[in-house]
Amino acid sequence: MRPDILFPLFRPVLSLKGVGQRIGKLIETAAGGRLLDLCWHLPRGIVDRRYRPSVAEAREGALATLTLEVVEHQPGPTPRLPTRVICRDETGFLTLVFFRAKGDYLARMLPPGETRVVSGTVQMFQGAPQIVHPDHILAPDELDSLPLVEPVYGATAGLTPRPLARAVRGALDAAPELPEWLQTSLLTTHGWPGWHEALIRAHAPEGLADLAPDATVRQRLAYDELLANQLALMLVRAAARRRKGRVLAGDGALRAAMEAALPFPLTGAQARAIKEILADMAGPDRMLRLLQGDVGSGKTVVALAAMLNAVEAGAQAAIMAPTEILARQHHATIAPLLAKLDIRAELLTGRDKGKAREQALGRLASGSARIAIGTHALFQDDVEFRDLALAVIDEQHRFGVHQRLLLGEKGHNTDVLVMTATPIPRTLTMTAYGDMDSSRLDEKPPGRAPIDTRALPISRLDDVIQGLGRARARGDRVYWVCPLVAESEALDVAAAEERHGTLKSLLGEGVGLVHGRMRGPEKDRVMESFRAGDIDILVATTVIEVGVDVPEATIIVLEHAERFGLAQMHQLRGRVGRGERPGSCLLLYAEPLGETARARLEIMRESDDGFIIAEEDLRLRGAGEILGTRQSGLPTFHLADIAFHQDLMAMARDDARMIMETDPKLASERGAALRVLLYLFERDAAIAYLGSG
Repeated sequence: MRPDILFPLFRPVLSLKGVGQRIGKLIETAAGGRLLDLCWHLPRGIVDRRYRPSVAEAREGALATLTLEVVEHQPGPTPRLPTRVICRDETGFLTLVFFRAKGDYLARMLPPGETRVVSGTVQMFQGAPQIVHPDHILAPDELDSLPLVEPVYGATAGLTPRPLARAVRGALDAAPELPEWLQTSLLTTHGWPGWHEALIRAHAPEGLADLAPDATVRQRLAYDELLANQLALMLVRAAARRRKGRVLAGDGALRAAMEAALPFPLTGAQARAIKEILADMAGPDRMLRLLQGDVGSGKTVVALAAMLNAVEAGAQAAIMAPTEILARQHHATIAPLLAKLDIRAELLTGRDKGKAREQALGRLASGSARIAIGTHALFQDDVEFRDLALAVIDEQHRFGVHQRLLLGEKGHNTDVLVMTATPIPRTLTMTAYGDMDSSRLDEKPPGRAPIDTRALPISRLDDVIQGLGRARARGDRVYWVCPLVAESEALDVAAAEERHGTLKSLLGEGVGLVHGRMRGPEKDRVMESFRAGDIDILVATTVIEVGVDVPEATIIVLEHAERFGLAQMHQLRGRVGRGERPGSCLLLYAEPLGETARARLEIMRESDDGFIIAEEDLRLRGAGEILGTRQSGLPTFHLADIAFHQDLMAMARDDARMIMETDPKLASERGAALRVLLYLFERDAAIAYLGSG
């Protein structure tokens, strides 16, 4: 149960005085619907009103606060023309301009003959200074109420700064003093204030330096969030460890037969990863391991070795993929190898219906199908295994943390192996997978030639299309990936359809199209035509990013490459050069290129090491988009900047580890405060694990 002390922060924004339905909806769009969301909505900039010039000194374009005597009001000759209020000081005249202002209101605010303090942006009109609609007008004795430095918040269309700032102040007024969860020594070393003081000061910046991620109060708040993240992951991990595992140690016969059937020997990295996984499976605790491998590093073979170990031990294994294309491809890769070993691999996706599905479910329940390959359809209630001992989850970042536990629930003390082909920077591995042990495949199988990567301006599109005509004549197959137009699948599809039409009109038949809105069977049909060579140019959205394997594809064109993230470009590039012939990748970009986009294209041309590319992607883009937008597996950070706060992440991890060693039930005085921290950052699920086991 959330502690009472936090209840005020979880109240809706609509509970604030002066926030009605319309403004409330806009605030919810900009920041979130609760007072807590407003507390986390830190300022992005400042408005500085400390510049106090005379009229003669006032710079054009500057935000100035001036003390002026009101001389006279000059209403516009028609209601559509502005009212001008002439003011002066001892150095000259300045005009205040108001559109559609009521005369009596202006007379009250700016009575002729009296002095007023006016703050706003100075403009020049016909050689004379003016301020259009000043931000503040005050009597001299009210000067103390003028905010000299005001925070600027990220807003949304229709929401003006004032109601948003007022709502944030209301949320901060409701924020309680909380018990201190950090050690005094840490606060002293870093000069950090208490949580409440840090929050108030973060919303009251005195200058631009206070907005930087290394500002003292921002570091304190970021550390709190990172500590909550690390502690929650370790509680989940401890609970998983407390649940007894099972010893799975096969005799190695099936694995040896599989290795003998492979066309190439295992790499050193594959052999090392298999050894680590088998050691976990043979131990008494449940395995929870992450297998990271760059594009084409041979993760599927490692996973298959683990699954065969489960089969050798008399049990079943399952591999779950995020998309139907990938699940079917895993089946196409794995099933022929298993057939040589006389093992049936059952394919189960959302598309399977009726009698075929019933028969597949029967074989899994009876145990005659030893290995299952599928999508999240494997989670469904009617799917039963006779004895599921190993769950392999591919492209984990497409699934939430809880989903990876769900498949494990289908068996008895099931071991879990999670795979990703998106190399993840070490810092992010800590934030998203801190509850897991980790194996890395950092070698490529022999014979993989590096992919020739070039960048060209989109103005040379005609040359590129002509080049594709020549490549087709040589028997090459080509992917043409269309840009991410926006966060809109409909627009992405429209772009792909348009490019498909252009290429078809110029190059004739043999140009196919695949995108995420097509029905499964239709998508499979097009992919199969490409694999078979009936289509030799495939126009696609990023639906082909993960796992699609056509060894004959040698060229990939990324249109508007500047719109893609580094990790995503690297993933897409990995679709080619998978067969005997070398691959090439063309990055088509629109000019002019921004600094970050230029840096990304440069890195793509210089490196094909996914781990280096992932670190660079984190540095250039920040954590939010590192695995593409809206990925469910990564935690969302409100206050921490993973790219910047890597040292804080390491500290938080050490702190969480020490807490788990000295106070695993969070029963001490500090432990009680840490429970409040977990609830504050909505890691409620982790608290449930405190009592489990």
